[in-house]
Amino acid sequence: MIRLLIALMLAIASPASAAESLTDDEQRMADWIDAHTAEAVALLKETVDIPSGTLNLAGVREVGDVMRRELDALGLETEWVEMPVEMNRAGHLFGRKNGSGKKFLLIGHLDTVFEIDDGIRPFASDGDIARGHGISDMKSGNIVIVYALRALQEIGALEDIPVSVAYIGDEEESGVPLSVSRKELIEAGIWADIALGFEEAVFLDDTDWATVARRSSSGWTLTVEGKQSHSSSIFSEETGAGAIFEAARILNAFYEQVRGPEYLTFNAGLIAGGTEVQYDAGQSRASAFGKSNVVPRTLVVEGGMRTISTEQLEWARATMQAIVAKNLPHTKASITFVDGYPPMSPTEGNLALQRAFSDINVALGRKPMPALDPLRRGAADISFVAPYTDALAGLGAIGGNGHTPDEYLELSSLSLAIKRAAILIYRLSREEAAD
Repeated sequence: MIRLLIALMLAIASPASAAESLTDDEQRMADWIDAHTAEAVALLKETVDIPSGTLNLAGVREVGDVMRRELDALGLETEWVEMPVEMNRAGHLFGRKNGSGKKFLLIGHLDTVFEIDDGIRPFASDGDIARGHGISDMKSGNIVIVYALRALQEIGALEDIPVSVAYIGDEEESGVPLSVSRKELIEAGIWADIALGFEEAVFLDDTDWATVARRSSSGWTLTVEGKQSHSSSIFSEETGAGAIFEAARILNAFYEQVRGPEYLTFNAGLIAGGTEVQYDAGQSRASAFGKSNVVPRTLVVEGGMRTISTEQLEWARATMQAIVAKNLPHTKASITFVDGYPPMSPTEGNLALQRAFSDINVALGRKPMPALDPLRRGAADISFVAPYTDALAGLGAIGGNGHTPDEYLELSSLSLAIKRAAILIYRLSREEAAD
């Protein structure tokens, strides 16, 4: 089923339909957005000028204060969700309102990947291009949420729409355990009928792309033990193969037996082995001591894995477990797995959202919008709610060079993103409410 959905996902967007024109109310929203784009840019500048790296707790909270002001003005009930002190995370901002019909979860994040040590890069524009830390990832997306809701409010449509806005404070470096740092987000996903993620839009090859699938991101750690002895006795019945050869067998078997399924990738990012190994999982750092005339006693490998579905993840883990269990003489090995971002699979509901979004793109004078290949985009917070609701990501403005000093945004795309989001919510809210 996943393979079939991916094939459909990668096909060109559906041909034009009667829905690909704006109604009077939709045109009113588009006109209002054009008239208020300068205000949206000013709000974007205000938030970009606040340094808010994930570990800059005060900065994240300050950006949250700005966005809370905006959600309060829209009539949403706002709440700052604190994280436990030991997690060293600022917390999250939620805004909620009741209504009837389909329930919408709109997801942004307050933090950036740039910490204070990376320097401060405030908002600066040169023509249509604006730069600044977090401008595309994803402070512009936060503004798109606010102004899409304001446009809906302008035509009297927002009052009846149930909405939950989630501004996450640690998207770039999630607090652990995830069961705590993503608890409220997952609860909002269970509540929602539709989840929309507002990280930057993808515009490639003169085409807009919709994100209906994202791969998971999780970790694994392999630990191997051998019998320490003089190297002259290695491979003997008394000594066996040692930790390093057993690890080599396991990693080669991973390469031969786990590698291959489409959209499944895994990586061994750190390895240390010898007589003694010091391994700091929190810092992803290891050191080892060993000699060429001593059979190595211990070894550790730290790795990661990405999958397109929960089923694919479970298959990969089970296959790795079976490989690890077949130990060479006088060795033993174990593998542990750490859950991270779950997969956002390309469900039929997600593809229906993509088609609706493509219709709106055409109605706004652009090309049909096909679905993006999952290999082209990493994990995001929308993945935590995708198992519970239909989801679509990449509803932000067009930018690029995220996580680099040259991060930029096309300012003219800000109004486009607001229009697309407002019209999508408007149209979906008028469809028959989900059971």
